[in-house]
Amino acid sequence: MTAIRFAKGHGTGNDFLILDDPDDLLDLTPDDTAHLCDRREGIGADGLLRLVRAAATPDALTMADRVEWFMDYRNADGSLGAMCGNGARVLARYLTATGRHHNGPLTLATRAGVRHLHIPAGPDAHQGDVSVAMGIPALPGPERITVTVDGRRWPALHVDVGNPHAVAFVDDLAHAGTLATAPTVTPASAYPNGVTVEFVRNLGSRHLVLRVHERGVGETPSCGTGACAAVAAALHREHHPSRPTRYTVDAPGGRLLVDVADDGSMTLTGPAYLTAQGTIRLHTSWPTAPAVGERGLQRLAYGIPTPALLARASRGLASLADSRHDGESQTEVAG
Repeated sequence: MTAIRFAKGHGTGNDFLILDDPDDLLDLTPDDTAHLCDRREGIGADGLLRLVRAAATPDALTMADRVEWFMDYRNADGSLGAMCGNGARVLARYLTATGRHHNGPLTLATRAGVRHLHIPAGPDAHQGDVSVAMGIPALPGPERITVTVDGRRWPALHVDVGNPHAVAFVDDLAHAGTLATAPTVTPASAYPNGVTVEFVRNLGSRHLVLRVHERGVGETPSCGTGACAAVAAALHREHHPSRPTRYTVDAPGGRLLVDVADDGSMTLTGPAYLTAQGTIRLHTSWPTAPAVGERGLQRLAYGIPTPALLARASRGLASLADSRHDGESQTEVAG
């Protein structure tokens, strides 16, 4: 087992596990990430942030002449993410708390490119507002996107903020249901690698409120790129949007501010907190996906049908079916 330093933090309830790996020594598998982010068998988080020197990893070498640190972001299911607005702000807090950076401007390398942040001066390096420049959201189309939940359908807008979003405006956020499973988004060809879905109410006066089902995670209390995507969709609905302007975006986890410049570029601002730190051991023999699925079914039999367990049981059973199918095929060939 390998012992490594970790920290835990959140931005408006969107929580992250931070692994300190400046020399790019950790070889994390998707299963490693999924187990670390598991809220019962790991530490628990919506995602994982691995801090690596840009010059030490092939993922950021092209940015190493401009940026010292690379944010390796991974969703809770182990899949890679290009950008995470709340995660970048939390990682900035970690850099100040560990003395690697002081207040003021900060640049981070991400899979979506270089991002510029600002950390205001304050009495506590572990908490406080952080701003991150998110760039100009793209509207790549197609135009006819539909989001469906429990028989209800809404037109949605495809917005790219370094990661893909489908933004649907609704009359009541409760119409999104429990969000225990991912909403159906069509056409599927628009999002071959999955999509984060925002359900948004426009309260007027540049004020939005939303719920988010995040790709690879599930419903989250907040989403930084999702807040920017919602603002981009709101501006798209206006015939003559005024800029510069500021939007207030409320999510279940708290409030974010999105400033829109004349050129359409956005800056996301909100609180970021560090809540814990310590050492964790990465096990070399995590339980297999089939074993996780079988445990999930056992827990369901005991009456604990949480969305996370349902999803884990489903994934485990799918892996179990695949492994048995492979075994049968191998037997037939051998025979």
